[in-house]
Amino acid sequence: MDQIQAMRIFARVVEAGTFTRAADSLQVPKASVTKNVQALEERLRVKLLNRTTRRVTVTADGAAYYDRAVRLLADFDDLEASVSQARTTPRGRLRVDVGTSVARLLIIPHLAEFQSRYPEIQMDLGVSDRTVDLISDSVDCVIRGGELADQSLVARRIGNLDFITVAAPQYLERHGIPRHPRDLETGHRNVIYFSPVSARRYPLEFHKDGEVIEIAGPAHLCVNESNAYIFSLLAGQGIGQASRFQINEHLKTGQLQQVLEDWKHPLLPVYVVYPPNSHLSAKVRAFVDWVVDLFARNPLLQGQSSL
Repeated sequence: MDQIQAMRIFARVVEAGTFTRAADSLQVPKASVTKNVQALEERLRVKLLNRTTRRVTVTADGAAYYDRAVRLLADFDDLEASVSQARTTPRGRLRVDVGTSVARLLIIPHLAEFQSRYPEIQMDLGVSDRTVDLISDSVDCVIRGGELADQSLVARRIGNLDFITVAAPQYLERHGIPRHPRDLETGHRNVIYFSPVSARRYPLEFHKDGEVIEIAGPAHLCVNESNAYIFSLLAGQGIGQASRFQINEHLKTGQLQQVLEDWKHPLLPVYVVYPPNSHLSAKVRAFVDWVVDLFARNPLLQGQSSL
């Protein structure tokens, strides 16, 4: 038995929650995963996992072994990296997940720059506004906006999104220009964003001189994907709130027009996030550093608080 390999496989099973998902993420047969875990248990003479037909759970001994194993594996990877100089030449497959607007407007247009700098990194780029489980989905890091619900994750703030209230000129011609947020409660159509995971609706939010107003309804249209949300506003569906980063070109061309300019919206922080138990490998560190620089170069992603 290759003890290091067996430790890696055991750790992946704990993180993935099933032998099948662990095998898929490691790209090895499920039988090989099972055999390695059984051999590890026989070597240690303890039961590491409780198995059911649908899921595996870690035993008390298994949890203690896992905590030590992931630290040892991280040290082992550090040792190999220092010898092979992998830090100067990051390599391997990198799984990244980003929101749809950030992917379309920032990551993909500049991706050739990253690939040219790190030609030995192969990237799997997941694009979705849905929240992913970094551990069970075997994702190395994600870029997401908003405060983090899972405080166990490691997060680095890399930017801010400045939201403004806008509508298409054709909509304003039909319905008029609102002078106060309360005008949106009657006589106007509002476009609201809702979470693709929890279905929570996010109201239009307005701040001015210590006063806070939230307009949750009536909502003419609710959308759960950021690009579709912008296209809905461009199509004249109603009044909504979007970041300057998302709609800057549409503002320049006059396809969207800002309204209620005296009323501000809180900045939305943007983070690059990775699991705490995953070693920040050379390839992940290279991507994180590149993304930090990429965000810093775009003034629309470094908004200052306007409240």
